[in-house]
Amino acid sequence: MSIWTRITEALAALASGEGLSAVFDRLRTAPERSVGFTIAVIALSAKMAKADGLVTRDEVTAFRQVFQIASEDEAGAARVFNLARQDVAGFEEYAARIQRMFESEPGTLCVLLEGLFYIAMADGVYHPKEDAFLARVAGIFGVRDRDFRALRARFVPEARPDPYSVLGVNEDMPLEEVRKVWRQMVRDNHPDKMIARGVPLEAVTLAEKRLVYINRAWEEIQDELAKGGVDADRHL
Repeated sequence: MSIWTRITEALAALASGEGLSAVFDRLRTAPERSVGFTIAVIALSAKMAKADGLVTRDEVTAFRQVFQIASEDEAGAARVFNLARQDVAGFEEYAARIQRMFESEPGTLCVLLEGLFYIAMADGVYHPKEDAFLARVAGIFGVRDRDFRALRARFVPEARPDPYSVLGVNEDMPLEEVRKVWRQMVRDNHPDKMIARGVPLEAVTLAEKRLVYINRAWEEIQDELAKGGVDADRHL
């Protein structure tokens, strides 16, 4: 059974008059959370589209890259998107219910936020209303300001992608400790390990992209030390 079939079944279970936000309270155990993750990204994307008033072809393409929607499943994805746009519930209620759904998996909430950044930046424009939207969602999810800034630095060209922020470390931290953080992040984001944890496949796709930034940040920190006349290997 495809995830889109399971999503259709989840929507069909909504009682008459219930908004899409109600579905999040019913998908709080595995494997239903993988369905909830997909619905959550679609629903919050729809709410974000209302924030800046525009859905571009690039954003639709970015969404398809993450979720790999087959032609026969497009109608189901469109239905979720439209239900979210029409739902009288605000995005803050959506975010709060999604937070409760994944409260035992804070890492998944960060991945979900990352997916929203990826979609928001697909058209190359980061609208101030999108920034306000994402900052508020991050706050409801319990994402630290530092982690939110690191995410924004990776996706928004105007925000310099500081390598220390990407790894979530301080510049005065010993290189040995930075290396430990980098290695742990690589292990945590390895596709095989994420699949073994039962993480939704869409989250695995985003993790593969994240690894590029993580490794690049570590390389930049080493290059910075080398330019400053510090032997990175001897410093460890």
